[in-house]
Amino acid sequence: MKKGQIYEGIIERVDFPNKGMIYIPEEEKYVTVKNGIPGQKVRFMINKFKRGNGEGRLLEVLEKSPLETREPVCSIFPACGGCMYQTMSYEEQVKMKEGQIHRIMDPVVKGDYIFESVKESPKEFHYRNKMEFSFGDEYKDGPLSLGLHKKGSTYDVLTAADCQLVHQDMNQILSCVLAYFRERNVSYYKKMQHTGYLRHLLLRRGDTTGEILVNLVTTTQEEHDLTELKEQLLELPLEGKIVGILHILNDSLSDVVKSDETRILYGQDFFYEKLLGLQFKITPFSFFQPNSRGAEVLYETVREYIGDIENKTVFDLFSGTGTIGQVLAPVAKKVIGVEIIEEAVEAAKENALRNGLSNCKFIAGDVFKVLDEIEEKPDVIVLDPPRDGIHPKALPKILEYGVDRIVYISCKMTSLARDLEMMQMAGYRVEKMTAVDQFCETVHVESIVLLSHKSPDSKINVKVEFGEDDDKISLNAIAERAKKYQPKPKITYKMIQEYVEKKYGFKVHTAYIAEVKRSLGLTMYDASNAVEELNQPRKHPPKEKVEAIKDALKYFEVI
Repeated sequence: MKKGQIYEGIIERVDFPNKGMIYIPEEEKYVTVKNGIPGQKVRFMINKFKRGNGEGRLLEVLEKSPLETREPVCSIFPACGGCMYQTMSYEEQVKMKEGQIHRIMDPVVKGDYIFESVKESPKEFHYRNKMEFSFGDEYKDGPLSLGLHKKGSTYDVLTAADCQLVHQDMNQILSCVLAYFRERNVSYYKKMQHTGYLRHLLLRRGDTTGEILVNLVTTTQEEHDLTELKEQLLELPLEGKIVGILHILNDSLSDVVKSDETRILYGQDFFYEKLLGLQFKITPFSFFQPNSRGAEVLYETVREYIGDIENKTVFDLFSGTGTIGQVLAPVAKKVIGVEIIEEAVEAAKENALRNGLSNCKFIAGDVFKVLDEIEEKPDVIVLDPPRDGIHPKALPKILEYGVDRIVYISCKMTSLARDLEMMQMAGYRVEKMTAVDQFCETVHVESIVLLSHKSPDSKINVKVEFGEDDDKISLNAIAERAKKYQPKPKITYKMIQEYVEKKYGFKVHTAYIAEVKRSLGLTMYDASNAVEELNQPRKHPPKEKVEAIKDALKYFEVI
């Protein structure tokens, strides 16, 4: 098997995330091919090898899968990478995801555990309350498009005017915005050249309230009067109601939706959504479950898993806008939420006040650092980390509390599996697990795990002291002294790169890190292949990358 070779085969199964497994008899090996459906006969080309295993690029679907029993529901399927499985019945989608969970979790979980079947979303289509659309073109120098990226493409954008994942109101708004800028021949931002004006259209709509927030994201490279666009949007015959139109300015080099400056063109910069009888204020960048109806199923499951917390303190870590904490607060003694995004924390505080919850406290900061500052001790912990899971430095601190129950919510089952291994080593046992299909028609699913702490049958307390009479020193005192002489762990360039990419959304070269360290007068280590003079002058990192690297150095206590 070599790169460039073309094969045909049938996708036996699809593993998470979206990895179709095809057996090649002549090679006696399996090859991974993305973007397929179980049962499809496909033609593919070997394009790379990873850990000795071949990976192929899908060239053509030769025969449909027996599982494809429905016609596509949108015009840009299957080219669009937004939803993969809309030609499968919903029942088969759920069954496929259940199999994926078992194949990842069963080898990881020690001992028996209860797996409750994947819970279906109350709405299969039109469920998303948030969507980020990109400006671009479908092909080089083609007309302006606004929608979602082509499958496997970073640059080509397909206009998603009939996207079935969002409410029809969002499709109307998208069509209006696209027509407005097409008529005026306005440029879009080209990521390679870093030139152009239009970047993203971020739409948020309350599923229960119908309130809509329109966010147009552009660079500052051009100036346009958006008054007429605002008027056209407000005249649309929508089922819901636009409560805010924002112009977000973003000159970042990375392709992420963020704000350097936000201008309110109409109304307000937030909207409201209701879940389980509670009201939540949501801003453009607030984290909120993208499937409101599915979120209610998710939070009801969390409430069931966590059990009786009437006289207990709950830590809600990675709390976002505090939805989980506030759902639990009415039946808990106290809830303490920790979230790194300050905007989300402020929203959580407002939401708690709005919902009449006085036993909630929300703290802005990194979980790893904040846990050292909180005096209270939890009785129960709820974890809902980002896709990459819990930082390996933070997880031991969480486990040190030794609480009886932990409920872990995860949108990426491979990250969950990795964290479960450490949690089980710390004495926790997986009691039961389920998932909620928050992301119908896609490969993603929200997993929920209940872990309980395995307490020893009995304890023996031993007091150890060294020395004689007044000179006696306890074992704990010796341990504290030893800590002072422990060398700090070496902070690698890779750790700094991972921190920056996770927090800021862009990558930094090791040469940039070295340059920043050099400018700060930090110790540099000679390399075995070092040369007396550089072949080329050093490239100085841009300001935003310098600041990001300095932030990472502070985080790891290098400076």
